[in-house]
Amino acid sequence: FKTPSQLSYYTLQDVLMVNYNINGAALGAQVARLAGARVCVVGDVMIDEYLVGDAQRISPEAPVPVVSVSEDRHLVGGAGNVAKNIRTLGGVPRLVSVCGNGPRSALLRRVLLDEGVDAEFVEIQGRPTTLKTRVIARQQQMLRIDREETSPIGGQHLDDLLRLVESASADCSVVIVSDYGKGVVTGEFMDGLEALWARRGTRPAVLVDPKTPNFHLYRNVFMPTPNAKETSEGAHLPTGTREEILAAGRAIFDKLHCQHLLTTLGPKGMALFEAADKVWHIPTTARSVFDVTGAGDTVIATVGLALAAGVDLLESCVLANYAAGIVVGQVGAASVLPDELREAIATLPVPHVDRWA
Repeated sequence: FKTPSQLSYYTLQDVLMVNYNINGAALGAQVARLAGARVCVVGDVMIDEYLVGDAQRISPEAPVPVVSVSEDRHLVGGAGNVAKNIRTLGGVPRLVSVCGNGPRSALLRRVLLDEGVDAEFVEIQGRPTTLKTRVIARQQQMLRIDREETSPIGGQHLDDLLRLVESASADCSVVIVSDYGKGVVTGEFMDGLEALWARRGTRPAVLVDPKTPNFHLYRNVFMPTPNAKETSEGAHLPTGTREEILAAGRAIFDKLHCQHLLTTLGPKGMALFEAADKVWHIPTTARSVFDVTGAGDTVIATVGLALAAGVDLLESCVLANYAAGIVVGQVGAASVLPDELREAIATLPVPHVDRWA
């Protein structure tokens, strides 16, 4: 310690604890606690469309491949994928968002019904429901086409959205804000949430999957969950080394005054900032990485659900680390079943969680 005053940040146990021993059997037993836990999810919802086929020739019209489509499938994306991950893990998601009122809105509701996700929408006349179409040939993405409207939600539509959040979160101790930059999460929206918690007298743990341009909006939340790139952009600092990650995390604490911060580091695992000067590193459990699509959704869904089930913060993040290791080994936005999570905990090496600061 440089000065005696710094001793106030630490207990003797904190000073001596340089690693956290994970008990694999006990962690596996926590999975059963996830069943039935309730989480409110609010944010940008979209449809992910996959046109899958083969490309064996070049078009005579332009120097581009011709993809012969053999499969057309639709999945829910954005905040909807967070809700889907909660449901497949055994939880009860309460999804709130906005959508249009045309055929794509009907498709979105049908996809959510197929996934078993309970959702409530503010339907906005003339606003298109977000659709992202990916053209895939031989397991390679050839092209993505986005059809969307990203103007901020305001006025009566915002009031209606906040009323839906108030109802959906009434019996939830955790609220996840999934910001994909499509207009739901604004300064007015975040102020509306603060006013809602103040009226209610109880404040849920608010987790935010951030969008960099909106970083300044997430003040005083329980925990943002940026990836390394988002952490770097949010702090305006590099995140290439351990020391840089620690400095960037502290800068985010100074900017947002959040209670905790979880930075996902891809192949390097995760850094959990329990506080600005109490940081745990959780190494990845992924055996192979085919596709990182949706991994951030899986992380925040698992952490949020585990916290709602009463699991402590560090073990919730370790569970999320295992879940993310499963989904990155699959193609497309995947989700995790409880048995898959238990099997991963039972068969993979227990991660060595060490103290970074």
